[in-house]
Amino acid sequence: MRISEPLHHYDIVIIGGGLVGASFACALAAQTRDFAPRILVIEAAPSMQVSTSFDARSTALSHGSKQIYASLGLWKVIATHATPIQRIHVSDRGHFGAVRIDRANMQVDALGHVAENQHLGRVLTDALDADPAIDFLCPASISSLVPTPQGMRLQVQGDSTDLLTVDAALVVLADGGKSTVSEQLGISSSLTPYGQHALIANVAFSDPHRHIAYERFTESGPLAVLPLAEQEGEHRGALIWTLADEEAAAVAALPERQFLEKLQERFGYRLGRFEKVGSRSLYPLTLSVAREQVRPGLVLLGNVAHSLHPVAGQGLNLALRDAQVLAELLAHALAQGRNPGDMEVLQSYVKQQARDQQATIGFSDYMTRLFSSSHPALVWARKFGLFSIDMIPTFKRGFARQAMGLAERRQQRA
Repeated sequence: MRISEPLHHYDIVIIGGGLVGASFACALAAQTRDFAPRILVIEAAPSMQVSTSFDARSTALSHGSKQIYASLGLWKVIATHATPIQRIHVSDRGHFGAVRIDRANMQVDALGHVAENQHLGRVLTDALDADPAIDFLCPASISSLVPTPQGMRLQVQGDSTDLLTVDAALVVLADGGKSTVSEQLGISSSLTPYGQHALIANVAFSDPHRHIAYERFTESGPLAVLPLAEQEGEHRGALIWTLADEEAAAVAALPERQFLEKLQERFGYRLGRFEKVGSRSLYPLTLSVAREQVRPGLVLLGNVAHSLHPVAGQGLNLALRDAQVLAELLAHALAQGRNPGDMEVLQSYVKQQARDQQATIGFSDYMTRLFSSSHPALVWARKFGLFSIDMIPTFKRGFARQAMGLAERRQQRA
């Protein structure tokens, strides 16, 4: 529920009420109804108003993420503004072979969904507002965070309050990739620049997308067009176009006609002719992995823990799986009367998610490097790579399960 002033002590404080932090809070509250720990979510940004426009941004949610939201009772509302992905088509520009994954082969109603960010955020914010097990302080910021023998002490600045002191047994840091709190704590990350930018925009095209998500690898990196709902009779898609650093700004600044011509040349005609592009944004791409995901009384979640290349849309979906596992392990510890910030509890989370994180980060990084390189050996290897994946059922199913966010999970209790 929304509050104007926090209590002095909480079992768990979540810094960041965005998609990851809010999802984790909902999962934790759902897992701990029987013993009602005190949970506080602190979000710096004021609640935004939902508006519908051609330029509305979106996120690809895997089938696994749908299952997580369904378990929380949120999926039916999310689905009202989500477009199902019924097929995935992966190709490599200039080379034969492609991977085609169909929902029927995987025996699911959809391989994933493309959800509008504003609507997804609104659903999660409404869930925080409505849940009596969660105190939701927004807007508010963290002035300082220091360890104590019992966990962490926070200095919190609310919208209309003086600086307040809050003690927590555990702080879950989910405030994004540019976390000032993690910097304050001296938590460093391993950074691997890709020498690329992601150009994000919505596009319209002449042919219906037929609920197909396209991932096309080009000489500058992957180019994806994800299906969106039609708007005012226009066939729409979400464009994620990876460009080399040296050409990104020039491409983003092209007049619309020249931009669409260049996009057409890189993508091809599987969606007919590109007819419109909305506002364009550029983001530098770097693989970032925190050197520490846990400390006594602290755990990192989401982009502050690991920020991935957008290829195959793995980042948020991995974070949601992390959130689900962390909520389950903390619920188990709390049910036993244990301190949720105890290092043994938190290390069990790191151990349980290590395989999923390593596999997902490795898959994203490998695909990016393989299909962004012009090295003759790698070009030769990928001439047959996609063809082999599509032809060998075992390879194809493994590729599909990774793309669908269906990680193999190893149960481990602290």
